[in-house]
Amino acid sequence: MSGLELHGRTALVTGASRGIGAAAARSLDRAGARVALLARDRDGLEATAGGLAHEPLIVVADLADASATSEAAGSVLAAFGRIDILVNNAAAAARLPIAELDAATIDAMLAVNVRAPLLLVAALAPSMIATGRGSIINVSSVSGLVGTPNRAAYAASKGALDAATRSLAIELGPAGVRVNAVAPGVVDTALWARNKAVPGVVEMIEAETPLRRWAQPDDIADVIVFLASDAARFVTGETISVDGGMARTLNLYPGAV
Repeated sequence: MSGLELHGRTALVTGASRGIGAAAARSLDRAGARVALLARDRDGLEATAGGLAHEPLIVVADLADASATSEAAGSVLAAFGRIDILVNNAAAAARLPIAELDAATIDAMLAVNVRAPLLLVAALAPSMIATGRGSIINVSSVSGLVGTPNRAAYAASKGALDAATRSLAIELGPAGVRVNAVAPGVVDTALWARNKAVPGVVEMIEAETPLRRWAQPDDIADVIVFLASDAARFVTGETISVDGGMARTLNLYPGAV
């Protein structure tokens, strides 16, 4: 597809030390972008950076800390001069019954999943506006689109991110800045390792997914690159499900398939 090249553009990917974030950084780099990698884990960031070709920048920061978030954005702008692509991927998650949720757990998820992306947009969007173009991609979740058990706080944070995506799209669109979200389903990353080891879980997830497999991080990363590129030049305000059909289907008669 034409328009997927990102040569000469700069990107910031949060949560880039593993999983979807690392895959997104690699895919953006392959498309030609110079990528800043942000996470708490320096070793993980260095492992990701080691496979990149376009002078990656490592930024170690904890997005749960509001001041650290703003400082990280400033350091990226100082190094790159501008940011063309922002991928808000870092997230905090907890799978807990509502009776076991406490204020600290809720606040921690909202800080990383909602406050940090908004602060990064506030810090970096002006450089996009100045150049008359930019792409912001928020990594949401199937949990923001459909009910998932024991994830009320996480779902609330991802629903908020989807809502912010739409609001930012109309606010920044006149300046040429597009804002979209991708909503992964079940992705085969370290976050699912414990549950994946439970007998029957792999088969259950496959049965609930029309494409009958788990997502791989590259499945999500390739959609992120599309949204970052000129191939998606007239796409904004969207939350795109990248879940193998999970969020939009329901098999009422599983025995018949």
